[in-house]
Amino acid sequence: MLEIHIFDTINKPTLHEKNEVADFLFEHLEQYGDPKQHILKAIDFSIKEISSFGGFTLKLTEDGKIKGVVVINQTGMGGYIPENILVYIAIHKDHRGEGLGKKLMQKAIEHSKGDIALHVEANNPAKFLYEKLGFTNPYLEMRLKK
Repeated sequence: MLEIHIFDTINKPTLHEKNEVADFLFEHLEQYGDPKQHILKAIDFSIKEISSFGGFTLKLTEDGKIKGVVVINQTGMGGYIPENILVYIAIHKDHRGEGLGKKLMQKAIEHSKGDIALHVEANNPAKFLYEKLGFTNPYLEMRLKK
């Protein structure tokens, strides 16, 4: 049976759970991922382990095994910048195409207060899921790296 666990400022993960989620994301984000320390920082931000606006992390499991994870950080803004940013979403590589990403995204949208922004590479197949869920691409992102 599928279960969704919500980690936030009230329901914080244990150190083992946090590392398990970070390891899962590191492995299953594949070429779209980040170093584990960045993933851990986003999780810590979502549960306010560090100074932040908070957010939440969702863990989708079946029979105790992780099938998917979403990390949402609150931005502290609204209107001109969405209230939330989807930092990470990954589905276990052996379970893609089963509708788990949609289920997890729907729960993340339902649990979020306010709008959600996300960054997705143009060639990422998940882009089609986001579009089906109502995400649009009204802006071109530009960055200055210092």
